[in-house]
Amino acid sequence: MPLLESDVPRDPLTLFRRWYRAAQKAGARQPDAVALATSGSSGPSVRMVLFKGVRDGSFRFYSNYESRKGLDLAHDNRAAIVFYWSLTSHQVRVSGTVRRLDRKASLAYFTSRPRGAQLSALASRQSRVVRSRDVLERAVLELATKHPHDVPLPEDWGGYALHPRWIEFWENREDRLHDRLRYVQRPGAVWRMERLAP
Repeated sequence: MPLLESDVPRDPLTLFRRWYRAAQKAGARQPDAVALATSGSSGPSVRMVLFKGVRDGSFRFYSNYESRKGLDLAHDNRAAIVFYWSLTSHQVRVSGTVRRLDRKASLAYFTSRPRGAQLSALASRQSRVVRSRDVLERAVLELATKHPHDVPLPEDWGGYALHPRWIEFWENREDRLHDRLRYVQRPGAVWRMERLAP
């Protein structure tokens, strides 16, 4: 069935949640994996990150502030993410501006992570050159000994919130006449919907 304007909600986040749940239910492998595109002083860059939910109208993810993505976002806070779920034939693109989450929000998420992930975040100076994997593994072992119980939140690690300027929904059609609906945010948190040619 075609994706029709008359059949979709006026709020794009409602449609996003519907499609995200459908991908999970269909058994999509890691439906929370998204491609994050940024641009910094070295030019454009894209990589996969893990989506950690929508809150207050923004898409959340976490990273090292001194990583390439962190430095890019400090240089230019505009960014875009792309979800693609082949099992449901859906793609969602989100473009907007990014801000850092406060320390309290970052700590809340960090403490919910498995201990191994906490130690890895503390040990790794993400995106920097290291001599070998052994260097990283030794750093994790040393930190595990130093912090036998609670692992401290690294000073250079935390959350980001991408506030959308627009969200585009793409649905595959076998005849390649795909459906593309884009929601553009207007003043007053009102969304305008428009259809794009495939």
